[in-house]
Amino acid sequence: MGRGAYPRARSLVITADAGGSNGPRVRLWKWELQRLANRTGLAITVCHFPPGTSKWNKIEHRLFSHIAMNWRGTPLVSLATIVSLIASTHSRSGLRVRSEIDRRRYPDGVTVTDARMATVRLERHEFHGDWNYTIHPTSTRRHISLIS
Repeated sequence: MGRGAYPRARSLVITADAGGSNGPRVRLWKWELQRLANRTGLAITVCHFPPGTSKWNKIEHRLFSHIAMNWRGTPLVSLATIVSLIASTHSRSGLRVRSEIDRRRYPDGVTVTDARMATVRLERHEFHGDWNYTIHPTSTRRHISLIS
């Protein structure tokens, strides 16, 4: 969706919680972001919210409130029902939500070696470089294909 809406984009900014699988110390998170940067040709800037402050995340407030209003009073009886209700969320100001079930299997216990981490083109920002950084693609070539 982003490529169609912003075809000239050269970068992507992600705001993320500080815990869980996308935490600032999670090596797999950074490795997968590097893979995304390489596939899309985008420089990916990540700004982690400090622990306990994810409630400040504007996307959560702007998106989840509309999702909650959309499924209000509907029994959430299955994953398909939930995903369908999320996907039908929209607002008068132009919010459109895309949602689909991801049935792929993901392996447990994946570790990222020191050698792989050394290939991540991570540039720490001056202010809290442990929470704010940019991952640059390994190639400056612009990729046209989208992630499937």
